[in-house]
Amino acid sequence: MAELTDEYIQKVVINGNIEHNQTILLKPYDDRWPALFEREKNRISKILRDRALMIEHIGSTSVPGLTAKPIIDILLVVDDAGKEELYVNDLCEHGYILRIKEPDFENHHMFKGPDTDINLHVFSKNLKEIEKYLLFRNYLRHHDDARQLYEDTKKELAKKTWKYVQNYADAKTDVVQKILKAAIEENNQNENQQIDNHL
Repeated sequence: MAELTDEYIQKVVINGNIEHNQTILLKPYDDRWPALFEREKNRISKILRDRALMIEHIGSTSVPGLTAKPIIDILLVVDDAGKEELYVNDLCEHGYILRIKEPDFENHHMFKGPDTDINLHVFSKNLKEIEKYLLFRNYLRHHDDARQLYEDTKKELAKKTWKYVQNYADAKTDVVQKILKAAIEENNQNENQQIDNHL
């Protein structure tokens, strides 16, 4: 994935401060993060009911033991993220704030939460992007070496001053792609093994 330009970032951020212009705050893993996710999951489920096809804890706060920005990343899957009438107004009426809107990236929408520091990422069902998020998370949960590599990379990059938080995220791309490649290969091996076991 190419790094996002300043112009693109300014175009897709529709609410709130855009520029960061400082280092990145990382904190040691906090046992409260899963509970904060569960609270948000329950709230979103009550708001959207069966329109919420999947709600998953993703990102670094979803990986036990991993140092992270203290922001809970949540993946929400709906039938069609481009149909804002399915979810935007209902979420906003309950205190969520639509912050990012990317029509050119799978109609990705991102909200901030009403009372907890979260990034709620909304995507349409059946996208490869969803599988990537989950494979990456699960691989980090089960591979200490990958988790350590990712943590070391984040700590080193966090020391720098970043104009946009997205620039920090982009700087991790090479390591993320390396880990994701290993995760995909392992997943394919497991699927092939399951097929062999049924032959």
